[in-house]
Amino acid sequence: MAIQIVLMVLGAAIVHATWNALLKADGDRLALIRVMSETQICVSICLIPFVSIPTSACWPLLLASSALNTGYMLMLNRSYQCGDLSLVYPFARGMAPLVVAIVSVVALGEKLTRANEIAVALIGLGITSLALSERPTRRALGLAVATGAFIAGYTIVDGLGARIAGSAHDYMVWLSLITSSIIVACAHLLQQGQRQPIGRRTLQAGVAAGIMSYGSSWVVIWALTMAPLALVSALRETAIVFAVVIGVVFLKEKLSLSRLASIATTLAGATVLKLGR
Repeated sequence: MAIQIVLMVLGAAIVHATWNALLKADGDRLALIRVMSETQICVSICLIPFVSIPTSACWPLLLASSALNTGYMLMLNRSYQCGDLSLVYPFARGMAPLVVAIVSVVALGEKLTRANEIAVALIGLGITSLALSERPTRRALGLAVATGAFIAGYTIVDGLGARIAGSAHDYMVWLSLITSSIIVACAHLLQQGQRQPIGRRTLQAGVAAGIMSYGSSWVVIWALTMAPLALVSALRETAIVFAVVIGVVFLKEKLSLSRLASIATTLAGATVLKLGR
């Protein structure tokens, strides 16, 4: 994997952890998700004149990914209602690279070197152990695992869809437009009879999170067209390390020895992933 791809995916991971922290910290998460999606609709509409319409072969994957991404956002909202960022994020992001690695090798025929296999296993072990040390409730665990299943699903579909589309940029713009429109519609339905004016803080955080989510997703979809699905997915999940750092530095969470060991394992996996390219 080229160094520029590694650095860009790591940057996307930092941004991804940041907007998740904004979502978790907000008291009106569904409203923030709606503002996020409305922001992304506006960005996509502005970019449509500069991209091409995807081919007919790409549309089934676009629609499938839109459904999976919508499920992911709604499940993420429910997960953060039941569990902390340090619980939900590790479980949800932790299982994704393992699922993607298995599916990409077994079903898609991609090849991983021994070093790549060790790297994926280390990253999965590190971020999963972060969650296990938190002793989650059954409900929180179930929601987090379901969120992770959606992540694995859209990662695989996006990797295939962007390659079929021929341009990650075309695919990203149309995917975001469709997904965001569906999410806004779902948020309106879920908020029926409960609508309240959106607070200034939620509005600002939603716009910022929308832009950050758009940028990080764009980078990852581009990377999926340039490198094996399993490797991009595994490297992307180092976002959990950045989420923990954000929690310790900005949210004043305590960093236990077990959590520190988990972070070290994840970083070791990311290093092996780079050296084993």
